[in-house]
Amino acid sequence: MVSIPRVVVAAPASGHGKTTVATGLLAAFAARGTRVTPFKIGPDYIDPGYHALAAGRPGRNLDAVLVGEDRVAPLFAHGAAGADLAVVEGVMGLYDGRVGEGDFGSTAHVAGLLGAPVILVVDATAQGRSVAAVVHGFRSFSTGVHIGGVILNRVGSDRHESLLRDACEEVGAPVLGVLRRHDAVAAPSRHLGLIPAVERRSEASAAVDALASLIASSVDLDEVYALASSAGPLTVDAWSPSAAVGGSAAGPAGARPVIAVAGGAAFSFGYAETTELLAAAGADVVTVDPLHDEKLPEGTRGLVVGGGFPEVYASQLSANASLRNEVSRLAFTGAPIVAECAGLLWLARTLDGAPMCNVLDVEAAMTPTLTLGYRDAVALADSVITPAGTRVSGHEFHRTMVSPRSGLLLAPRADAAWAWRGAEPEGFVTENVHASYLHLHWAGQPEIASRLVAAATTT
Repeated sequence: MVSIPRVVVAAPASGHGKTTVATGLLAAFAARGTRVTPFKIGPDYIDPGYHALAAGRPGRNLDAVLVGEDRVAPLFAHGAAGADLAVVEGVMGLYDGRVGEGDFGSTAHVAGLLGAPVILVVDATAQGRSVAAVVHGFRSFSTGVHIGGVILNRVGSDRHESLLRDACEEVGAPVLGVLRRHDAVAAPSRHLGLIPAVERRSEASAAVDALASLIASSVDLDEVYALASSAGPLTVDAWSPSAAVGGSAAGPAGARPVIAVAGGAAFSFGYAETTELLAAAGADVVTVDPLHDEKLPEGTRGLVVGGGFPEVYASQLSANASLRNEVSRLAFTGAPIVAECAGLLWLARTLDGAPMCNVLDVEAAMTPTLTLGYRDAVALADSVITPAGTRVSGHEFHRTMVSPRSGLLLAPRADAAWAWRGAEPEGFVTENVHASYLHLHWAGQPEIASRLVAAATTT
């Protein structure tokens, strides 16, 4: 049984201001001394970084596609432990789910799994009384979603605000706050969205402080908390990383293999549960920053490199020849290495012509084409993370390409990692390396951590 006030921040579509409101709510409540915990629906890695900065706790993702809908509420309970309030930012429009599967994976779907009320953020630019039709339509579209209030964004004037409030009153929708057009707090973007908070710490901290002040002055926080408190208890057990890997594998000091996990500005994409699962499976997890650290952590016997922006930092990564050579030697010893997307690029021979780790005999380069979407994949070869034939749900999100696309063209030195409908096989598997564009949420496949740690232990 889990009882915690919780609220989902949603919108009719992307671009209405969900991230502004969710991050601002987290920061404003934290400033009042409330212990807040942040969540993001879907596979987004960037927004949780800002959430974490605002809340002082890890930003976590709730993705029914990647982990299965039965794990969503337990993962929420795990992440919310010890908090007074949970703020969950939605994805895209309220009812936008996985393409072809209705609202599965949508904000509405996850709100229902959490039994959480919804705040609808509406961009009121150029809208008048018609805003009532928008709000009424979203409230009546599904009986399984409780929209408990509205926050109006980009309101032009006092007269505009009065008109909008009257319209919302007509349909019985409480207005919990109003943000003016000039109140926007800018956050710079580039080819994959907002620039991650870890890359602009001082500016991001200042932006979060500004959002805290903006939301505190523009939104009725007491009403938001009252709405969040209307959520009933969840009759679930909190997810446990130890239970997920079959029980605690803690060993005496020095007996646990060291698994290095890439971090820092170039590799900022990852799920909090990844390191928790590795630790529960028996590893000592240590972060390595490829932009600054010239050596792998002492005793490293495995390496995990997640997503990020190595293309932005290619020259700096290339200049760190000492670490690149250590990674190459680690691969040569047979130690397990798992790389997703950005990690794949770093393991390549070159990235946009700059020398990388040369673990894989491939060339990587930027491309104008955005590759984006969920993938239902099957493992084509035994690897350090899955046996051949394992089926997984993952996500792609990149504007780069590698040549060749898969290990099939490097045979017999490598195999392809994954196949899915409508695409050629993708990724690379060698005896000790698994590298591909596919992002996985390990809470959906916890055996990945167990298998990786076991491989590191026997290397």
